[in-house]
Amino acid sequence: MLFDLRGRGRKNTVKVIYVLLAVLMGGGLVLFGIGGNTSGGLVDAITGAPSGDTGEKRFQKQETAALQALEADPADAAANIKLIRARVQLAGVGDRYDANTNTYTAAGKAQLRRAAQAWNQFQAREPKQTDEYARVASVMVNAFTALGDLEGAVGAQEVVAEARNTAGAYSNLAVLAYQAGQTRKGDLAGRKALDLTDKDLRPSLKSQLDAAKAQAATAGSTQQPSG
Repeated sequence: MLFDLRGRGRKNTVKVIYVLLAVLMGGGLVLFGIGGNTSGGLVDAITGAPSGDTGEKRFQKQETAALQALEADPADAAANIKLIRARVQLAGVGDRYDANTNTYTAAGKAQLRRAAQAWNQFQAREPKQTDEYARVASVMVNAFTALGDLEGAVGAQEVVAEARNTAGAYSNLAVLAYQAGQTRKGDLAGRKALDLTDKDLRPSLKSQLDAAKAQAATAGSTQQPSG
């Protein structure tokens, strides 16, 4: 997905950015909503609803209702978003999620893959940018990360960054892109993040982004087959 990296937006404090970058570079993407002012990370999906059978039944009803709505109108944005959310929420209930280790079981990851399938189908329709679209994109950043699909996470974070237009959102996009081996996209997102940051704070942010780029490059080189 292409995004405009030329415009200048309002300036944001990078105190929050440092925290987000530390989380990202520490591999802690899975449980937190990504992208500045977005909400709806996997923690929200898990703790924001009843646990056990009651929660599961509720999410199953939401999934069924969304599927019925999509049968009538596959382009229904609200129904698509509802379906994606329901499937992510289903991944976090019962024996699909281990709260002690913050990890998904095989059954949980299967549910996340179903959410990813719904997200990809929705994306193929080139939906209009809305707040709800950006919020569910934030959820999918974490879902894709939990699945080890960094390319998918980058695509979802692009939606968040375009919607929020904040230094934090673009910083997160840069770090994810570096981790996914998409260096050019990471550089472009990093420049946008710097452009949205106060001038006196840009050197510190640039250092953090450079560190993230170097760390990703090192990790990528160590994963290459020898010989």
